[in-house]
Amino acid sequence: MADLHELSALEQGALLRSGKISSVELTDHYLDRIERADHDFVAGAFARLDPDLARARAREVAAVGPVGEGASPLAGVPTAIKDLNLTAGVPTEFGSPAFRGFVPEVSDAVTLAMEAAGLVSVGKTSTPEFGSPCYTEPEGRPPAVTPWDTSRMAGGSSGGAAAAVAAGLVPVAQGSDGGGSIRIPASCCGLVGLKPTRGRISGFPMYGDPIGLSTSGSLARTVADAAALLDVLAGRRVSDPSWAPEPSGTFLEATRRDPGRLRIARFVQPVIADVEVDPACRQAYDDASHLLADLGHVIEDVPVPLPPDAVGTFEICWAVLTAQSVTPLSADQRVLLRPLTQWLGERGAAVSAPDFGLAIGALRRYAADALVGLAPYDAVLTPTLATPPLPVGAIRDDEDPAADFEAQKRFTPWTSAWNVTGMPAISLPLHWTSEGLPVGVMLAARPADEETLLSLAAQVEAASSWHDRRPPLW
Repeated sequence: MADLHELSALEQGALLRSGKISSVELTDHYLDRIERADHDFVAGAFARLDPDLARARAREVAAVGPVGEGASPLAGVPTAIKDLNLTAGVPTEFGSPAFRGFVPEVSDAVTLAMEAAGLVSVGKTSTPEFGSPCYTEPEGRPPAVTPWDTSRMAGGSSGGAAAAVAAGLVPVAQGSDGGGSIRIPASCCGLVGLKPTRGRISGFPMYGDPIGLSTSGSLARTVADAAALLDVLAGRRVSDPSWAPEPSGTFLEATRRDPGRLRIARFVQPVIADVEVDPACRQAYDDASHLLADLGHVIEDVPVPLPPDAVGTFEICWAVLTAQSVTPLSADQRVLLRPLTQWLGERGAAVSAPDFGLAIGALRRYAADALVGLAPYDAVLTPTLATPPLPVGAIRDDEDPAADFEAQKRFTPWTSAWNVTGMPAISLPLHWTSEGLPVGVMLAARPADEETLLSLAAQVEAASSWHDRRPPLW
């Protein structure tokens, strides 16, 4: 039998259900891999490791024995929780020295869902301060790097989760995505990164995003694993302000269906920045287009669905979201914040309440126009990023936060479009450069239609060759 970590998360779950291994054995396997892995890589991927808590949790799951029908196929499988997600009794620092030592008394909906499904968390994955930047270089900690080249970034803000999954330190992990923060690290680390539709996953109890940009989602090595984790995370609470309609079945079942012949729009022109697309990213986009056509789908070029004016409106909303995190802090906490966070917070705090309301309304109108324009299509294809993963520090600019922000836009000129529209989107690892760096392509689907998106993604996966690729740091 292959080493346990070579198996998909679902294959590991099947072994657990068969009784051939226990959750304790599987958890020990991953904790041993983490212990033997490169120390700096591990320190960049994880904000905190808690082997004792993980083993105790695994023993609880093992005591239940093989799980029955209706239970998650990921029950007993190790994972990790992003440092932005409240976890009762476990330090949760939001990637910021300002919250060093903070221990929440409650868990959020994501943590509760993963615990209820029987997943075993080995710790908290690293994130940049408040999850804002598209790189994961938190203050006072090693950066999260891609295991394909440890001199290059893992992306952000779910960079720690992506690095951990891509290096085989956990088989699957959740992330969160307000402007690309799942799909960006998925592209940098050669993974599947799934951002679900708006309202699919509860924001309980914080409900900190009144705009509706952010959601949690999946980082995995296979489409089926990503779908199975979405089945765990999905669901609404009675307190939620909005929710997506129930799917026809499980999202995992959707990956086993033939999507049929789809009409797929595509565009390569950047949305939020005037930037030249790296040849490797353009090649990945063109190759994906040919692959989709070979699979029988109709591919049509379309104009960019969001106008340039939408960019400034998005930036207003993004800055206000940062200000929401900064404003309640004490003076002693604020001096610990990174220059980018301070700059964005000040920019957001300068926006009046009426102007913020007008910006939200404008953003929703831009989204409405885009949704109308894309309504004839079952899916939309773009590159995920404008370049392969960049060297660590290539974007971060503490001396000039405005330049830092502009560099982030140039690196990620497509991902935030689907946060604005609320459409589900997935990054797939379909290309590698001649230097061995992963390059993702992105597919989006109609709102609340993750089933079509996952069915299509699984079809693409079956026709591709990423399954057997392993990074040098494996």
